[in-house]
Amino acid sequence: MISQKQVLTDIAKALVEFPDEVVVTETVTEDSVLLVLSVAQSDMGKVIGKQGKIAKAIRAIMKSSGNADKKRVMVEIQ
Repeated sequence: MISQKQVLTDIAKALVEFPDEVVVTETVTEDSVLLVLSVAQSDMGKVIGKQGKIAKAIRAIMKSSGNADKKRVMVEIQ
């Protein structure tokens, strides 16, 4: 099974101009997962998108991936 961290990393690397600078850190608790996505400053707009549409889509995908594990998945973009 592919981890949620790997899924987020793959999505982010497909969007950005500098994929080597994509870093995802994962904090797991009993009932939730916090994923912190860091990208190059120049790629921030590509990850967030116009009016945050891409960021919302990423969060929706990650949230649905957490439903299988019955864990709440939160994505923070830095």
